[in-house]
Amino acid sequence: MNLFSDEVTQMNMTRRDSLALGLALAATACAPTGMESAGSRATAEGSLHALAQRSGRRFGSALSWGAAGADRGSFANPAYAAILERECGLLVPENELKWQWTRPSAGQFDFRQMDAIVDYATKKGFALRGHTLFWAPQKWYPKWLVGHDFGSQPSKAAEAMLVEHVRTVCRRYGDRIYSYDVVNEAVEPETGAIRDTVVTRAMGGEAMLDVMFHTAKAEAPHAQLVYNDYMSWERGTEDETHIAGVLKLLEGFRKRGTPVDALGVQSHIRLLKDLPVAEIVRESEGPWRRFLDEVVGMGYDLVITEFDVNDRRAPDDVGIRDRLVADYARAYLDVMLSYPQLGDILAWGMVDRYSWLTGFDPRADKSIKRGLPYDVDFRPKPLREAVAAAFAGASSRHG
Repeated sequence: MNLFSDEVTQMNMTRRDSLALGLALAATACAPTGMESAGSRATAEGSLHALAQRSGRRFGSALSWGAAGADRGSFANPAYAAILERECGLLVPENELKWQWTRPSAGQFDFRQMDAIVDYATKKGFALRGHTLFWAPQKWYPKWLVGHDFGSQPSKAAEAMLVEHVRTVCRRYGDRIYSYDVVNEAVEPETGAIRDTVVTRAMGGEAMLDVMFHTAKAEAPHAQLVYNDYMSWERGTEDETHIAGVLKLLEGFRKRGTPVDALGVQSHIRLLKDLPVAEIVRESEGPWRRFLDEVVGMGYDLVITEFDVNDRRAPDDVGIRDRLVADYARAYLDVMLSYPQLGDILAWGMVDRYSWLTGFDPRADKSIKRGLPYDVDFRPKPLREAVAAAFAGASSRHG
């Protein structure tokens, strides 16, 4: 889902950019020792990436751009970078490859923030995902695109714009990006249909999607091409409609020969009910497995692209809340890891301090959400232990 809490100011430096570097340096001291160097992350016993590698998978995280010393989930924040370099083998930009950041007008591109992320990832030896070549909901378009006039031949004009965008991004980054979320969230959850937007009205929903994937295949033949969406395993009418729509979309890709390699399962899982975790899992697991079985039965691989836990309904007591979050996450990951088609797993950030969930869906007690592996002081939580245990117990992708 990957909504951002401050749509305008995150495109540039935030007010926090003026904070002293000392806060970040002090926080680094709170982190566990023994796995400090970037080069050690792939082999260090007990790192999340190393544990994922045991079953032929990889672990990574989202990150943001930030000015040096800014209190953000950025590679320029030493405390955050230390966790990334200790725990992760993969990175993905949270916002910096989206049209709102990279395309300030129809005729302009701006890759300064994305370039900085790519340079950091390359220097430190991370693999890098590209999120996203097109974010489908119109409410997240840049303003110029919402009101864009596609002229007397709208289909041709819209196609030309999309092709130009994909070519520009893919040619700029080449093989430094190994996997793209080519299209993000094209299905309307309430109806299961392809979203109605200024772009789909210009050229049709299926045509828009096919153009994006065929162009990405031509421009980045090395890359894994992913359709990414936030359908959830929690049972509810909207979730079921969303899942049905995604299945229909995936079936259409196969029938038309659209080159889609994998389904990105965002995995913003939610503790929505005041029930024991085991009871919630029993209710969710069966329908969710039936969905995944259909997806892999069509020949798609799976990627967990944006994992975190929304603890809005969990108790105020931090100890109880952390245990519920950890147990719920472990149950979900155990299900996902039982599929050999699941490859990479990426968290949508590593530190609660920077979670998008706190602002997007606040708790009644106004406390910071605790749905990421490390707390606001950069200390590992039970959720980190649960992810590690799930990876350690996973069966091999290769049998």
